[in-house]
Amino acid sequence: MGKIIGIDLGTTNSCVAVMDGDKPRVIENAEGDRTTPSIVAFMDEEVLVGQTAKRQAVTNPENTLFAVKRLIGRRFNEEAVQKDIKLVPYKIVEADNGDAWVEARGKKMAPPEVSARVLQKMKKTAEDFLGEEVTEAVITVPAYFNDSQRQATKDAGKIAGLDVKRIINEPTAAALAYGMDKSKGDKKIVVYDLGGGTFDVSIIEIADVDGDMQFEVLSTNGDTFLGGEDFDNRLMDYLVDEFRKSDGVDLKGDPLAMQRLKDAAEKAKIELSTAQQTDVNLPYVTADASGPKHMNIKVTRAKLESLVDDLVARTIEPCKVALKDAGMSASEIDDVILVGGQTRMP
Repeated sequence: MGKIIGIDLGTTNSCVAVMDGDKPRVIENAEGDRTTPSIVAFMDEEVLVGQTAKRQAVTNPENTLFAVKRLIGRRFNEEAVQKDIKLVPYKIVEADNGDAWVEARGKKMAPPEVSARVLQKMKKTAEDFLGEEVTEAVITVPAYFNDSQRQATKDAGKIAGLDVKRIINEPTAAALAYGMDKSKGDKKIVVYDLGGGTFDVSIIEIADVDGDMQFEVLSTNGDTFLGGEDFDNRLMDYLVDEFRKSDGVDLKGDPLAMQRLKDAAEKAKIELSTAQQTDVNLPYVTADASGPKHMNIKVTRAKLESLVDDLVARTIEPCKVALKDAGMSASEIDDVILVGGQTRMP
C-alpha cells in the first residue's frame, strides 16, 4: 500500500504534499522550491516543465503553455475560452468534438495532456522524496468546476500515471488545512483565494453533526482573470515607463529584457511584502547606439500599492455577490481564511 499524495493543481503554480505521520508535508521539487510553475514549454527536442519553462516564457511565447487550467474541460465556444484567446500568446484551437485545445510547435493537444505534464512532475517530486513509486493521488479543483472540468482533471491524472482517488474542492481543502474541522460547533467561513492567475471567494458552512464535521460550499464567486501576475504586470509597466523617461528606450520591443524585467518585478513585489522599499537593479538590460544601458529604479511599498489599488478593489464585488448568493451578511461570518500567494501582500 503506497502513499497517496495530495496535489494542488493551480492555474499558475502547483504543489504536492504527503502525510508525514499525522501531519501533511509539502515537498520541495528538484529546484528546491515548494511550488512548481504550472507551465509547459515545447522546444525542438524536449519538453520543459515548471521553473525551466517559466524562465524562457517571454522569449518563446507561442510554444509556452500556461494557465491551461482555464481551458480544462471547456468547450471552444464558451465565453471564458474566447476571452482567454485574446489574452494568451499561444494558440487555442477547436477540437473535432468542439472542445478547447491548445497548439504548440504545430501539435494540437487537449488541456488534460498538458496538465498531465505538470502532474507528472509533481508525482516525480513526491517519488524522489519518498524513494518509492506513487500511483494514487487526491487533486483539488475550484468549487465552481462542473462535472466536465472535474472529469478532465481526473483524465489528466490518469495520463500522468495517477489513479485519482478523489477530487476535493479547493476552499474545503483550505479550511481543512487551517484546522477548521478540529474545533467544535457550526461555523460559517469565507475563503478568500487570490492566486497567481485567478481570484476565488467561497462561503463555506461547517456543520458539526455529532462531532463529525461536514463541509458545504454555500456559494462561490470570483474573477478567473485576476491574480498575482496582474500585480506583477502593473509593476512591469511602471518600470518600463520609468526607464523610457530616464533613458529614452522602450523595452517593450525587447523580449529578453522583458523576461528579465518580469522576474525582477515578481521579486520586487515579494520583497515589498516585508520591506518598505526595494531596488530593481538590472545591469546591461539593453543597449543602444551610445552603448549598454543599466536599470536601477527604486520602488516603495506605497508606490506598488498605488499601482495595484484598483486590482485589490476588484476583489470586493465578488465577495459581496458571494455573501448575497449565500443569503448572508458579513456579520454572520465567523472566520476569514486568506489563501494564495498574492494574499501575502500587506
